[in-house]
Amino acid sequence: MRQTEFKNIDPPFWVAWNQALASIRVRFFRHMITGIGIALGIAFFASVLTMRLTEPPNAENPGESDRLLWLVATSLVMCLVGVANSMLMSVTERYREIGTIKCLGASDGFIVKVFFLESAVLGAMGSFAGSLLGSLVMMLAIGAELRTVGFVILAGTATGIVMTILAAVAPAVQAARMPAAAALRVEV
Repeated sequence: MRQTEFKNIDPPFWVAWNQALASIRVRFFRHMITGIGIALGIAFFASVLTMRLTEPPNAENPGESDRLLWLVATSLVMCLVGVANSMLMSVTERYREIGTIKCLGASDGFIVKVFFLESAVLGAMGSFAGSLLGSLVMMLAIGAELRTVGFVILAGTATGIVMTILAAVAPAVQAARMPAAAALRVEV
């Protein structure tokens, strides 16, 4: 077979899923800290969203709503930076693993898929816990309806998953573009 005929073949989806879960297990404490950061940011988002859906706007202080939105956006950006940092550290620690996988024939798309799955699992766990915490606290504080809380939990979880996947784009692309031979030579 000539080199031009060689084609990378991606392993099945479950292999990427198992690698993502194995990476989370190996780096459990760092990912737990990242998950807590996600949960806190999404809890703030969920509490503000619950309050906005339950209470009418404050006519006496109309700028209060803008300040809350600014604070929510800032907290979500901070979560985004934390997830990106955690994923970059994961790429750095896994140079040899990535090089080995690429030498065995996995494509760049497979490497990206593993990192996206890893960040999606982190985002799902952290954002679900955070949206549950934030909406339940606000439900107890201001008496929000259960229907409102359900919507906020879904919105918070979806926001967290999308946010963590966006944060993993740069680290996943960096891992995928890594030359296999160079990755095997690196001492980390």
